[in-house]
Amino acid sequence: MSEKNLKNAFQIALVTGASRGIGEETAIALARTGRFVYLNYRSQKDRAQTVLDQIIQSGGKGKLLPFDVTDKKAAEAAVQAILAEKGKIDILVNNAGIRDDMLMVRMKKENWQTVLDTNLTGFFNVTRLVVKNMLPKRFGRIVNISSTSGQTGQAGQVNYSASKAGLIGATRALAREVAKRNITVNAVAPGFIETEMMKDQPVEDIARTIPAGRLGKPQEVAAAVLFLCSDQAGYVTGQVLGVNGGLI
Repeated sequence: MSEKNLKNAFQIALVTGASRGIGEETAIALARTGRFVYLNYRSQKDRAQTVLDQIIQSGGKGKLLPFDVTDKKAAEAAVQAILAEKGKIDILVNNAGIRDDMLMVRMKKENWQTVLDTNLTGFFNVTRLVVKNMLPKRFGRIVNISSTSGQTGQAGQVNYSASKAGLIGATRALAREVAKRNITVNAVAPGFIETEMMKDQPVEDIARTIPAGRLGKPQEVAAAVLFLCSDQAGYVTGQVLGVNGGLI
């Protein structure tokens, strides 16, 4: 194990929505650098287990942690389970998120509320408890996965854009609250990334609108998250790092 990985081996990470896409690659990247990673998922146990198997086969360490981020009690029980086992959480990546796209004139309250509950209230349910543990330890790295839709807005995504914009505001506000305790809070805002969210989308047409001429890869987003979790990013907080191929 390298000197860097040996140091990171004492760090405990929680990645929400870790069974696929950006969450999957982020969990793998964190484990590859020596961290013990808890992989949260809601319903896709087989997918999450496949990710964990890959981590273990590569010499990493981790554990599955099923719970729904929208469930306040379940989130609290999950965080307490980590603290009982490991005594701390050093890194939190809030990646769990959903879309339910449609024009606002057709949107019903449940279409709005479900997206806000997962993408924004889910952040609150988990982060509030984790920060409480980080404060007395005077260390922490929190990375929230937002979106270019939260920066610019996107037609047909009023609910999704609102939730991701809210996450950016929460990131900046929380960063100010905890900076003196050596806790950083940042957001990564992916553009169009090759994940399941892009299925049934006109990928070739979309690629033509991106200066880089292609969609991004989940590994490229994970690399940005990995940097924000590093010692080198200790003076970076309250920021939004775009991974969007120059789209904005």
